[in-house]
Amino acid sequence: MQYLGIEYQMKHPPKLEPQFIPFGVWRAAYLKDAKQPIAIAVERDKGRVSVHHTCIHGTPEMADADYRYVERYVKFLLWSTGGFRVSICGCSELAQKLQKAYQPDGERQFDYTFVNQLYERNLEILDLPLEACPASNEVPESIGGYMDGCRIGFDAGGSDRKVSAVIDGECVYSEEVIWFPKLNEDPEYHFGHIVEAFKTAASKMPRVDAIGVSSAGTFIGNAPMVASLFIKVPRSNWDKVKTIYDRAGAEIGDVPLLVANDGDVSALAGAMGLGKGNLMGVAMGTSEAVGYVDQDQNVLGWINELAFAPVDLSATAMQDEWSTDYGVGCKYFSQDAVIKLAPVAGIELPEELSLAEKLKYVQKLMEADDPRAQAIFETIGAYLAYTVVLYSQFYNIEYMMLLGRVMSGKGGDTILRVCKEILAEEYPELAAKCNVTLPDEKMRRVGQSVAAASLPKLK
Repeated sequence: MQYLGIEYQMKHPPKLEPQFIPFGVWRAAYLKDAKQPIAIAVERDKGRVSVHHTCIHGTPEMADADYRYVERYVKFLLWSTGGFRVSICGCSELAQKLQKAYQPDGERQFDYTFVNQLYERNLEILDLPLEACPASNEVPESIGGYMDGCRIGFDAGGSDRKVSAVIDGECVYSEEVIWFPKLNEDPEYHFGHIVEAFKTAASKMPRVDAIGVSSAGTFIGNAPMVASLFIKVPRSNWDKVKTIYDRAGAEIGDVPLLVANDGDVSALAGAMGLGKGNLMGVAMGTSEAVGYVDQDQNVLGWINELAFAPVDLSATAMQDEWSTDYGVGCKYFSQDAVIKLAPVAGIELPEELSLAEKLKYVQKLMEADDPRAQAIFETIGAYLAYTVVLYSQFYNIEYMMLLGRVMSGKGGDTILRVCKEILAEEYPELAAKCNVTLPDEKMRRVGQSVAAASLPKLK
């Protein structure tokens, strides 16, 4: 197989999307003959800098491949590590092209706007000589695992909110309540629900020593800077969103409160259940949510928003309607993947069904061993195998835990089986190192809201 003059091998193209071009596989092939060194440095909050040394071909005939490689590389870094200043060191031509792309009216305007909202500053692309590359400054942070005292754990989901009362590691009360955060533009709606959940859990304990929150979104400290939960709230009213969890905690008392991305809390829950680190959690639901903890069960301070990171280079890849980019993770590891593949498999989905109901429709066919549904989940299993290759190029993964409603039932079993088979055949060393798995009972014993309760350290 060939793309932009680079020959790459893929023995098991996804059954329903054989035109899929896995970025990680193509990237490895591209680098075999790339000799010109460059460096990419991405700076984010707290002065942290991620530095990646790589090579390009640097010849006129490989100019398109060079730009595609570096542009996708930068895109992946912005959505994995996060950052507001990108230094391209060693190739002015590529740096200048990227400067044009990452503008308010450029090709990557969505990414530019996201960075502005997250860090409240404009995204910069710097053109630097190789020797002027900034120094790396990575500082992992301890996350959770504290079980002492009386704790509240809150998990803010898009369709329901969960809260637990936890005393010395034992969950003494837990509840789930349906709410509609994505439909309400008044932050007081969200605030009222959060305070109600906190107070309910507090009433089940003699006191409250700490509060931990698991929430979708990207955060600076405890402040949600971009979050789908508050998607209807106007940016002009965002100051109330940024303080929402701290204000809700103050209603309970002067106790430590810590907010973390729900993907990282999922990874923490898995690591606490296994007692091991270097674990990535990938939740396939409405979108793709990813979290990661290192060997010491610390987070890296990365945003891990891999739903918007590239996985497929094909020109025919599905476009994400929000970010407007093509071939990003949310269209391969979510209910959207199932829905987009259904007509290709010959399944006509009733138009009146919601997206979640369409997923259930296909899953019901899968439980009845419908070969068309089988092909859908086999295709996602192939997507996953080749994306494990990509993710392992940026994260040290010993355990990958697959979560979310797409992974339920026979469909999830099929995704896992196909992924493992492809890795074992084509990437035996990676298969031996990276254990791709579903949560077992040992993992499930630490629920999301209970893991959230363990986030703060007591005073």
